[in-house]
Order: sequence, then C-alpha cells, then structure tokens
Amino acid sequence: MKLKELENKKIIIVGFGREGKNTYKTLKKLFPKKPIALADKEKIKSNEKEIYSGEKYLDNLKDYDIIIKTPGIPYKTIKEKAGNAKITSQTQLFLENCPGKVIGITGTKGKSTTSALIYKILKASFKNVKLVGNMGKPCLSYLLAARPKDIFVFEMSSHQLDHITKSPHIAVFVNIYPEHLDYYKTYFKYFNAKKNITRFQYKNDFFVFNPTFEEIKNIKTKAHKIPIRETFSKKNIHKDNIGASIAVAKTFGLTEKEIKKRINEFETLDSRIEFVGNFNGINFYNDSLATIQEATIFALSQVENIETLILGGLDRGVKFNKLTKEIKKKKIKNIILFPNTDKKIYKDLKNENINFFFTDNMKRAVLIAKQNTKKGNSCLLSPAAPSYNLFKNYKDRANQFKKYVKNEKLA
Repeated sequence: MKLKELENKKIIIVGFGREGKNTYKTLKKLFPKKPIALADKEKIKSNEKEIYSGEKYLDNLKDYDIIIKTPGIPYKTIKEKAGNAKITSQTQLFLENCPGKVIGITGTKGKSTTSALIYKILKASFKNVKLVGNMGKPCLSYLLAARPKDIFVFEMSSHQLDHITKSPHIAVFVNIYPEHLDYYKTYFKYFNAKKNITRFQYKNDFFVFNPTFEEIKNIKTKAHKIPIRETFSKKNIHKDNIGASIAVAKTFGLTEKEIKKRINEFETLDSRIEFVGNFNGINFYNDSLATIQEATIFALSQVENIETLILGGLDRGVKFNKLTKEIKKKKIKNIILFPNTDKKIYKDLKNENINFFFTDNMKRAVLIAKQNTKKGNSCLLSPAAPSYNLFKNYKDRANQFKKYVKNEKLA
C-alpha cells in the first residue's frame, strides 16, 4: 500500500509505544489535518478525539479502513476483531514505499551485532547508510526523506516479519533456535514468520543464509543465495555474525581487506559480553542481551575464570538442556537464579556441586556475587531468558547490574 492511498482512509494505530508513536508522527507530517485513531491497553496522551485504552481497546477496530499494528500484538488477536479492515504494519509500509536499498537482518540471536557490523562496514564507504529497526530509529523516521541512493540496514524481528508481503533487497538469516514459543505456540509458526525475510524476494535480490541450519539452507527463494562462510575471528563476536557481514559487504564491491579493517575496529555492543570493570578484584561482565541459551553458551566460551553466573528470567517455554550441559562442563561454582525459569534450570543442575542462590531483584544478585566470587575470578550476567517479568527490558536489567556492580557501598 502506497502512503498516498492512506489519505482518504480511516486509520487506527494499534499499540502506542515507540513504534506506534513514530508511525503517528510520520502520518501527521504527511496529513497534518487528518484525524487518526489510537488504541493501546495503556492510557494514551494525545489530542486526537478517537482514543481507545483499557481492556476493551480493540473493540472498535471494525469501524476503520486501515489498522496499523505494532509488532508485539498478535496478528490473530487483531484479525478476530478487524472485520473488513485491512491490517498492515510499519515494516510493511516501509518496505512498500522505500525507494532505497533495504538490507534486512534476522535470526534468533546475533541479529543486533550483525546489523551493527554491516552498518559500520558500509558507513565507512557510503555516506547514505541508515541503521533502522530495533537497533536504530524506527524505520518510518527516514521514509519521507528517503532517496534511491540510500541504504537502510534493518534489524528485523519475527514480529516485524510476521504477515509482511514484501521482502528486503538483501535478506540475511543468521540462525534459528526455538524462541518466542509463548507467542507463536509452535517452532514451525515462529520459523515461518522469519522466512518472510526472503519469501517475496526476486531474482535480482540476495539471500545471505547460514548453511549449518538445515531449515534455513532448504528455504526456497528466487533470490541469489549466498552462504555464510567461516572467515577470520574476533573476540566476543560470533563467527556467523562476521561471515554474514562480509557476505553483505561484498555485494557492495568492498574488498576483504577493507572489511577486515572495519571489523577489527568494531566494539561489541552494550550488554553483549560487555566488560563492566574490575571491582574488589572481581571481573564483572554484562551480557544482558543474551536472552536465549545459545547466546549464554557463547558467552561462557569467551569469558575466562567464571566463578559466578547470573541466570534466569521470563519463561517462554524453552528447555535449557544444552545450557545446563555446558555449565556442567565449565564447573561453575555459583549460580544466581531469577524467576520464573529458576526452578527449571535448578532441576537440571541440582545434583551438581554448585552453590545456588535465588532472588527476584538485581541488587541482591550483585551483592551475592560480590560476597561469593574470589578475587581474580569473573562474575557473568548472561540470563539466557528475556527480562520482562522483572525489568522493563534488557537495557534496564543491564543498567541495574552495572549500577550495583559499581556501587562500592554494596559489598
């Protein structure tokens, strides 16, 4: 759907968080006098006349022509109440209207690092590169001023890809693991949403894929397929993130020498195996971005002398057997567990020679770590689970960790 088609339609934006507010701001720039309805479970502050909030915020959807939904609200929930209204999203509108080249990056883990790497590599050679999506500004921030020469590096979650009907020019699929099963219910539905990143590509497009995952390798696409290859390594960055970045950069004509130089200059992301500092002789590492067990397993392979590990968070119905197996190998002495995955992890490890501590707040977790980790050893926060049951998001979890680690009075 082209943006100009929205001018004479009754529009409602469902979900008024970061992305919903950005969609509203963009549409108001296009159509300053046009009334736009807003709906969110939480209270909305706006001068618009048609605002719906509370438990019944979805009850009036059928009264509108166009529903622009936020990623976190299930499509099925909207569809049941939409009537004949057309359902779309910010991602769909961007892909349909963007005149520039879009590089979409997805995967269960590592998509943020891969996106940031690709952005850094390309930005050194091309001025017109933008980082959008979860890593950068919401994509519609740039759409109205976008030009054909612009390049958009777009980190795409399964929620953003769900039900889109247009794919990016370059699609990158880094990996796939069971995740978001509380939302999708089955692994197949989760994977199917991710596949949209290449499903609507054409023969002049590119699909950068990880061949070590059979389901990704076997995806049928019209695009030119480029497998991720093993190349050089860099501390704290997974080889697949590096391989994917190199593959994308080469489609723009960059040499491996140029690419390697920029990767070596790259600093790991905030909350991704981030060294917080040495306090009272203990090395503290913040890996709050590790929301699945595979990310924590990688962190365990990168950080030396881990004596204390802080784990746990929101339970999305995923098993932790691979992680607990790795913990047994590492012979970690202390494990501090957050709910509500705490019991599940403890059950797998309770017969091991490990000191277990249970808490529901970060201040207590850091205090336990300081009191039980010897000088010269490391404490790693790498939860292997999302943060939303106890914290606002992974950044809030990370900020609290760093705050209490640096608090000299907490000892």
